[in-house]
Amino acid sequence: MAQSIYDFTAHRITGEEQSLADYRGKTLLIVNTASKCGFTPQYKGLEALYQHYKDRGLVVLGFPCDQFGHQEPGSEAEIASFCERNYGVSFPMFAKIDVNGEKAHPLYRYLKAEAPGVLGSQGIKWNFTKFLVGPDGKVRARYSPRTKPEELQGDIERALNETAA
Repeated sequence: MAQSIYDFTAHRITGEEQSLADYRGKTLLIVNTASKCGFTPQYKGLEALYQHYKDRGLVVLGFPCDQFGHQEPGSEAEIASFCERNYGVSFPMFAKIDVNGEKAHPLYRYLKAEAPGVLGSQGIKWNFTKFLVGPDGKVRARYSPRTKPEELQGDIERALNETAA
């Protein structure tokens, strides 16, 4: 059984496998994303958070997902191009995954179990659900898609001020 997010790997949007252990000691904001969603402009806020805090140890990890209203229909190359061209995304993006159901990525199974939603529900309700992970690899908080990235600054600051266990 996984003890932290460092026990997982995922494929980058460019195809190579990435161990999340490579982010040990960093504060992570993990987000399921989509290019054709009403919340898509949050890419701008996520990139702003990344630029503002990356030198202090924040890494935003984007996981495209096409499970909500077919709002991420493109290929990995199309997604990467869209994100860079429209929002200047420079934070790590990963290959398209499922976040719910039988084919849900193991990382998302872990995140949902560690930080259930409203009334203990584990399902991801929509694109741009966010998880804040402390420098010890433990999930600190879960935020709804309606929570704008800039609203997370206080929680990010607190996590960045912690030292990894």
